Amino acid sequence: MELEVYTKEGKLSGEKITLAPEIFEIEPNDHAIYQAVTTYLANQRQGTHKTKTYGEVRGSGRKLWRQKHTGRARIGAIRSPLWKGGGTIFGPMPRDYSRKLPKKIKQLARKSALSYKAKYGEIKIVEDFAFEIPKTRDMAIMLKGLKLAGIKTMLLVPQTDHIVWKAGRNIPTLNILEAAKVSTYEILNNKILLIQKSAVEVLENTFH
Repeated sequence: MELEVYTKEGKLSGEKITLAPEIFEIEPNDHAIYQAVTTYLANQRQGTHKTKTYGEVRGSGRKLWRQKHTGRARIGAIRSPLWKGGGTIFGPMPRDYSRKLPKKIKQLARKSALSYKAKYGEIKIVEDFAFEIPKTRDMAIMLKGLKLAGIKTMLLVPQTDHIVWKAGRNIPTLNILEAAKVSTYEILNNKILLIQKSAVEVLENTFH
């Protein structure tokens, strides 16, 4: 598959780049994508949720009144789960939600996500660019020129560029990431994949 390379002003540069068919033109595997996305989301969970049990809430363990002959419902301690402020039965406890996915499935999922993007024309290649100073306005002008203003976009760069990152961090519809670190979830969670020209090779090399 060949794609046109755009300048940062949004014009065609006259250059084309060929995307590897074994990465961008495979038959997508939806189940691999499902596994990769659910694993990614599970790994984002802190698992620090906690409620107090009967033995942890504050209060006396003394029986409030005798069991029978009071005309009132029987009750134990004030810490009873039946009372406001009492312990919680079977509440959430700290746990580790992290999962691991086999490398081959992770790679298949990423290839499938990239193939979907290529199939539906949601990949755009832009020439390598840099800014002298980190100005949000410069990044916004570039996105407008590329007709991506207001569209959720993932910009893949070959390596971390702090000036480019700072220029784009205040744009809510733009995410910037190194090409080698992008996940299946991040590919699919953005409408357009905007890739710097030199980042294409970096992205393809992650599969070797």
